[in-house]
Amino acid sequence: MRVYVGLGSNLSDREGFINAAIEALTRVPSIRVLRRARLYESAPVGVSDQPWFLNTVVELETTLSPRELLALCKEIERALGRQPRERHGPREIDLDILLYDDLVLREPDLILPHPELHRRRFVLLPLLELTPERVHPVTHQPLSQALELLTDQEVHLYRRDLD
Repeated sequence: MRVYVGLGSNLSDREGFINAAIEALTRVPSIRVLRRARLYESAPVGVSDQPWFLNTVVELETTLSPRELLALCKEIERALGRQPRERHGPREIDLDILLYDDLVLREPDLILPHPELHRRRFVLLPLLELTPERVHPVTHQPLSQALELLTDQEVHLYRRDLD
């Protein structure tokens, strides 16, 4: 299955946490990391009194089920030291399954595609780097069109990725 996972961090060594999470994914035999997007820096959403985030998206090929992949993402977050905090608050590392092929799934703790995918510039910019023609599996709207409709989120390429 072709899967896209969003990664974000806004505490301590943000880039280091993202790189460590991607490295952890590469060590899983049932996952092949195909590509990663550039890093984007973004203003926090939800709780504004916190540091800015670094975000990226990785494209994976996996034989894991969505539930197995979710469990793995949570395990990687814990292993890298993510602490429980308020929703939308600061975090060491965050891994979110954005798209799992074109699967549409609605379970209490797992919704695919990610329910906020088409509303977040910091997700859409790196995702569209990897899959520019992607259409949202629920709305059937091109994700590039969803990005054009967003006007209120401050996001820019991270300084290291400006070249």
